[in-house]
Amino acid sequence: MKFLLNLYLDAAALPGDGFDHEGFLSAAARTGELISGHVFADPSISAVVRVRDGVVTVTDGPYPQGPDHVAGQYLVDCENRERALELAASIMSERVGGVEVRPLMDSAGMEM
Repeated sequence: MKFLLNLYLDAAALPGDGFDHEGFLSAAARTGELISGHVFADPSISAVVRVRDGVVTVTDGPYPQGPDHVAGQYLVDCENRERALELAASIMSERVGGVEVRPLMDSAGMEM
């Protein structure tokens, strides 16, 4: 099963602060569960595109507005949800906002 691990960080934290990437990467690479990963640029340089009543608007900054933002993500292929949760916990530290574990689905709505 494939899962997307979204890493959330408080916007006031320093870049790269709050995650144990080395420990996670070591564990997930050793077991062959890591497919890919990305660390995102600062959310202040992002943009949000919306379409309402046929009108396209572009605004600067993260979506949604709030104290936490998505700081990065990992794509993993695990045996089950419990294993994905274990991997997510290995990234955590006390200062991180959290890790969202979301299963991926194919175009037919079946878990991958």
